[in-house]
Amino acid sequence: MGNRVAVITGASRGIGEAVARGLAKDGFQVALIARSKAALVEIADSINKEGPGSANIYAIDVADEVAVHQCCVDVKKRWGKIDLLFNNAGIFRHGSAEASHQDYDETFGINMRGSFNFLHEIVPDMKLRGAGTVINLASIAGVHAFPESGVYAASKFAMVGLNESLFRELSPLGIRVSAICPHWVNTDMGKDASIPPEERIQPADILETVRFLLKLPNAVTVKELVLGNRLRPI
Repeated sequence: MGNRVAVITGASRGIGEAVARGLAKDGFQVALIARSKAALVEIADSINKEGPGSANIYAIDVADEVAVHQCCVDVKKRWGKIDLLFNNAGIFRHGSAEASHQDYDETFGINMRGSFNFLHEIVPDMKLRGAGTVINLASIAGVHAFPESGVYAASKFAMVGLNESLFRELSPLGIRVSAICPHWVNTDMGKDASIPPEERIQPADILETVRFLLKLPNAVTVKELVLGNRLRPI
């Protein structure tokens, strides 16, 4: 895939880690973003030893717009450009109308504001270059809401809506924008799923979905992909 640069949020575990490791093996330079510095250091050290891509870490809160700005400035200074933004950082909080205001603020702060912060920093440069890829990790809950998860679903519906607007705005400019909306994934967030771990979507499956989107011909655009589970068909 050549010498390309990817910014990956939520890269310290689960889906973000799998995508970071996979893209580095494909030759990407990867900027790893998460709050857990220790986990990021371990992943980056492994990537830098294995190659062919390399990794640099940014232990920041994605909801902190100043920290995100500084992160993106450093990535562009280090590698010259950003080819891929993988907006993956997210949290889940139970509850709908009875959810606490704190849970609401934290959920939207990370799931939506965090994603917006990176879009705000990266998309203008992609527009100037007329190239780039944005992949937003949404959720099946952003397509079909479920009981007792209204706050989380609202944040993911918002992500899907923002994704569609950007898709229609940026596709004519040569910038790909896609949302991935998976059912239960075998991560810490999905630990309470009624589906056995081995039957859930795996982080490696999300990596292969990202690779699929990156390999499509230039004339092809994909607004969103909804990934179901054979035990829980959509």
